[in-house]
Amino acid sequence: MSSIIVFVFDGLQPAQVNPRLMPNLSAFADSGVTFANHHSVFPTVTRVNVSSMVTGLNPGGHGLAGNRLMIRDFDSDRAIPALEPELEQVAKAGVSVLLGPTLAEILSEHGREYVALGVGTSGNAYLHNPTADDTGGATIHPTFALPRDLHELLIDRFGQWPEALLPNTPRLAHAMRILTEYVLPERLPAVTLIWSSEPDKSQHDSGVGSSLSDIAVKEADGQFGDLLQWLRENGRAEDTDIVVVSDHGYSTISETLAIESLLRDAGFPPGGEAGGVVVAQNGGAVLFYTSPGDVGTATRLADWLMRQPWCGTITASDAVAGIPGTLPASLVGNQGLRAPELTVSFLWDSSPNSAGYGGTVYSTGGEPGTGQHGSMSRHEINGIMFAHGPSFKLSLKLDTPSGNMDLAPTFLRILGISGHQGMHGRVLEEALSAGPDAKDLEWSSELHNAEHSLGGEVYRQQIKISRVGDKSYVDEGNRRILT
Repeated sequence: MSSIIVFVFDGLQPAQVNPRLMPNLSAFADSGVTFANHHSVFPTVTRVNVSSMVTGLNPGGHGLAGNRLMIRDFDSDRAIPALEPELEQVAKAGVSVLLGPTLAEILSEHGREYVALGVGTSGNAYLHNPTADDTGGATIHPTFALPRDLHELLIDRFGQWPEALLPNTPRLAHAMRILTEYVLPERLPAVTLIWSSEPDKSQHDSGVGSSLSDIAVKEADGQFGDLLQWLRENGRAEDTDIVVVSDHGYSTISETLAIESLLRDAGFPPGGEAGGVVVAQNGGAVLFYTSPGDVGTATRLADWLMRQPWCGTITASDAVAGIPGTLPASLVGNQGLRAPELTVSFLWDSSPNSAGYGGTVYSTGGEPGTGQHGSMSRHEINGIMFAHGPSFKLSLKLDTPSGNMDLAPTFLRILGISGHQGMHGRVLEEALSAGPDAKDLEWSSELHNAEHSLGGEVYRQQIKISRVGDKSYVDEGNRRILT
């Protein structure tokens, strides 16, 4: 019976996949399919992309709009962090954490399992399978597991989890032991995922290409190499499809903004007050929630945002459609039941940092010179994806657009299971061994512009979208001020 293993390097940039830093992944990439035009969803933060990976939906569809977000049917006056304790409170309140079925739920309907092991944030792990207690499969994390009783069972068998460190290699190694001694040989999941918190964790601390980042990348690559060796030694290499992906790319912080203080100083009160605005900070992006239907406040806010030197793109939900200078949230996949009224991606450029990695951006947190993501920068949207195994073609480089929401539909196709038809992602047919030649796949790119007069200047934003049939991918978005 076919099976799939997914290895995620959180925040890995394509330029970091080279023989010096990652000999194991580099050799793996050379032998299989390289998705050279791979996309994160926007905002380019982890928990949004996890949710798209497991549902095949864009953020507007699955409803997990940010690492920090407001869920109005849970709390209409404040934003919450998308972490396991808060998300569990949402679920206990009878509110769906994700608005679409997950890969785990679909597989369980066919008697198969999805098991995810992650050493990143608790929210990342939780979102892989929020309903595991009821629908099966499992999520394994250093602080909890789903189903809940699995956590203590694993500690009894494998010992306590190591403390989180920089790099976070000890925790990844512990997860690898659970993977190779318990999950793969005993549970035999249809889809297994292991999530390395590196290099993201070290890059937030010290920046892309720092000595710490390089060590983290090398050590995570070593763990990936150990997984490949285990598959070979246990006779599993020939019948296992392996997919390697990153949830997003990376930038270097140019300047940090106290965005909520700036907003209050500009005269916008907190949520719950007349004309109030709830602010959800997401690194290189911010979600702004006004009172439902308060178009006046959203319009004033958009005008103020466009005048700020750090403002990049601004998208508006259908609830406040038509604000001059904004582009629709639906364009970037953010329209849905939980869509914020306005979403800002910060201004970015392609300047290299001290280690030579391109991409700088404003941020809601972190120190200048360290790493960040969240924005519509091409450096953050462009991540990595490689695949090798019996279901995939050999030694192929694809320039056709692919994205994180394509994982679930592609996995279901490989496993011969229906359920992908309503997903926003597509089956990556051109990569599959029995699939069409990529040259026969038609795709296109288009530019969307909007502008607004600020008096003596004009705010103009532009978002680039690629399309394959009716599926779309955000390539990048930024703004210019015209005088």
